[in-house]
Amino acid sequence: MESLKIGEYTLTWLNGGVTHLDGGAMFGVVPKPLWTKKYPFNENNQIELRSDPILIQAGGKNILIESGLGNNKMSDKMKRNFGMNEESSIELSLERLDLKLSDIDMVLMTHMHFDHACGLTTWKEDTLVSTFENATIITSDIEWNEMRNPNIRSKNTYWKENWAGIENQVKTFSGEIEVFPGIKMTHTGGHSDGHSIVTIENNGEKVIHMADIMPTHAHQNVLWVMAYDDYPMKSIEQKQKWMDIGLNQNAWYSFYHDAIYRAIKWDEAGNILDFIKRK
Repeated sequence: MESLKIGEYTLTWLNGGVTHLDGGAMFGVVPKPLWTKKYPFNENNQIELRSDPILIQAGGKNILIESGLGNNKMSDKMKRNFGMNEESSIELSLERLDLKLSDIDMVLMTHMHFDHACGLTTWKEDTLVSTFENATIITSDIEWNEMRNPNIRSKNTYWKENWAGIENQVKTFSGEIEVFPGIKMTHTGGHSDGHSIVTIENNGEKVIHMADIMPTHAHQNVLWVMAYDDYPMKSIEQKQKWMDIGLNQNAWYSFYHDAIYRAIKWDEAGNILDFIKRK
């Protein structure tokens, strides 16, 4: 498993499963001859997308960013449509770190779309129960409200199966929240109305986790946003803001969906200064 040290904090990528989604949808209005230079695709025009949670070990706390694809949440038809050929194995990833699911203290949900939230609940016989029984699950108040009251578009990605078993664990915030010293969630909107990013700072080092307003390294260009975004101009606005902040502060950018890179550090001209590749 790949790791990144940020001061005294350690980030480790767990195995949350994989999907293959349409490249045109993932890159929106960007012409195919452009995005195919940046990211590989298969014969069905699909690109590989990980759904790998990031474990932050900080000051004795175990904090997850996102929850992975879970297990047995999708029908065969859904697996086919989403190109899902690997389910989550977070429990095994944690075992390699001498941890259990019950050791997770917090789960930071940048948003609650199914590919981020399916791992929050687990089948126990015929009932869905919380996967991380001792964790506080944190997301924006806007996201939590839409999760439980989806509209005609969002009901395809906000599933009751992913929230009904965790209601008593959820803590919401408005604007910004510091969940642990140096670890903040900031509401951005864009990809969804309640979408947030995560920033991690310790001992002068910084990571910006842009979540789905920059799902892969190939979305570095601030204008390259997904067709899946509910508010694309907001995504562009927030992306520009946080790219400026990060590049000026020599920050790392981390990824949940990228099948090639776990994290990248760019210079102000957009050249790669440092990187961690997925093995």
